[in-house]
Amino acid sequence: MPPAATENVPAPAVAPAGASKPEAGSYLSTMPSSNFNWQITLADKVVAITGANRGIGLGIAEVCLSNSAKFVYSLDLMEPGEDFAELQKRYSNLRYVQTDVTSEESIENAINQIVGEAGRIDGLVANAGMTKHQPALKFDREQLDSLFNLNVFGAYFCAQIVARKFIELGIKGSIVMTSSMTSYRPNRAAPSAPYGATKAAVRNMCHTLAMEWSHHGIRVNSISPGFVRTAMTYYVEQSPDWDLKMQYYGGMPRLADPRELGGAYVYLLSDSSSYTTGIDIPIAGIVGAW
Repeated sequence: MPPAATENVPAPAVAPAGASKPEAGSYLSTMPSSNFNWQITLADKVVAITGANRGIGLGIAEVCLSNSAKFVYSLDLMEPGEDFAELQKRYSNLRYVQTDVTSEESIENAINQIVGEAGRIDGLVANAGMTKHQPALKFDREQLDSLFNLNVFGAYFCAQIVARKFIELGIKGSIVMTSSMTSYRPNRAAPSAPYGATKAAVRNMCHTLAMEWSHHGIRVNSISPGFVRTAMTYYVEQSPDWDLKMQYYGGMPRLADPRELGGAYVYLLSDSSSYTTGIDIPIAGIVGAW
């Protein structure tokens, strides 16, 4: 009779007698407490989302609020519009702090205001960004500076400033950056080499920030949306050959509602993703065949 399969399985390694254990306090573990119920929820969490007065940011805010976030703050330069006001009627815990994310002083003031009002901050979504689609030969330096200042430097300094606040308060915080599928491959329907470069920078920096800040209990991840129906993509959808392009892109032949991205942000902001850091989640129903 052949030996049972378990007979060839090595015994679990046992630490030798006298082996030292990691020093307590050498790192801040993201592992939830023993009585954690593993429900994906943002209950009791205070979340800041840059550029959340409209578009993708507002969609993320709505899903965070519907998943029991204690407060959601929109950090945006523009004044809120009708869509924001309508959502605020349903959720009185949606707040707005006017913030210029290209200014470190403005970001720091906003984060301090949130902590002053709410007593803490648990999560940041670095979402504010801009795009410009045109042939590469037409871009000038001023246009590139605008794209990189907002999309890359804005995201970086938002992450840096909130990470310092997490460390100061001893909070195991989560940072989620909005990248783009253009960080992986070019977009035939709306080409923009500089925009794709900014989003590749955002996605890439998350890996290193996750590594550097893990011992503080801070997780850093990104999400790469495909085409999402916002004011910025409206003109693309109106192009005369849009329907034809959708036939050949593969996947879902439509644009996403911003709220369809929200579940991934909620997961990454929640304690249920305590061992998830340094990754990117593509959410792009039509982009598989770009």
